[in-house]
Amino acid sequence: MRVAIYHSSDEHSIQVDKDLAKILSQNEIVIDNEKPTVVITIGGDGTLLSAVQKYLNLLEEVRFVGVHTGHLGFYTDWREYELETLVKALKSDGGAEVSYPLLNIDVTHTDGSHISYKAVNESTLRKLSGTMVADVLIGDNLFERFRGDGLCISTPTGSTAYNRSVGGAIVHPRLEVLQMAEIASINNRVFRTVGASLIMAPNETITIRPVPSFHRTYNFTADRIDLLDKHVKEVHYSIDEQKVKFLKYRHTGFWNRVRNSFIGSIDEV
Repeated sequence: MRVAIYHSSDEHSIQVDKDLAKILSQNEIVIDNEKPTVVITIGGDGTLLSAVQKYLNLLEEVRFVGVHTGHLGFYTDWREYELETLVKALKSDGGAEVSYPLLNIDVTHTDGSHISYKAVNESTLRKLSGTMVADVLIGDNLFERFRGDGLCISTPTGSTAYNRSVGGAIVHPRLEVLQMAEIASINNRVFRTVGASLIMAPNETITIRPVPSFHRTYNFTADRIDLLDKHVKEVHYSIDEQKVKFLKYRHTGFWNRVRNSFIGSIDEV
């Protein structure tokens, strides 16, 4: 086993990183930040999402586990005072894992160039000013002409993130689907959208194609990647062939995570 530690920039997380490195060394577990087989993140869900981006080229070999140093995270299972127990679990590791779908994103620019991204949670395309007007294609077929602030495309695990805040449905991650949620759509006699989130089958694709006459600067995101782009021709979404894998030592059931994150324990209700 080769372990990488990826921490957020706050002082507390940096100290936890030092403490964990010491315990790993005492237990003769190799720390390798270049070619790890396990990545331990210290911080919150955002830190874990950033770590996935860093190790995208190693997704087949790497499993992730999160230590949260602030508020309870959706992906982070351990607390900073449980480092000894975590390392003990690593030493008795049997290879158990749980995997989640990734979003594959291809951005085509007006000059014909392409850039690809992957996301654990979601990707959005929005306008900085005014409204975004874009054709939405499901597969090769035009589904609607959207007008509004933007669109959010999410994975099942990402369905509990920004997707939920814009009215999308929460989807269990064993359903390897895409979800598209509207961000403040405009519905009148000129512009009509379906007005609800759409959940696509695993083999279906979504393409967002901004209408050229309405071109302005777009805000494109893919998890924690946040870019301004003036030359977006279209953005194509599909479920990626790869998945992101997590250690299963304490990886609780999905609906327990949803309840703990948004409702709390039964005793608190």
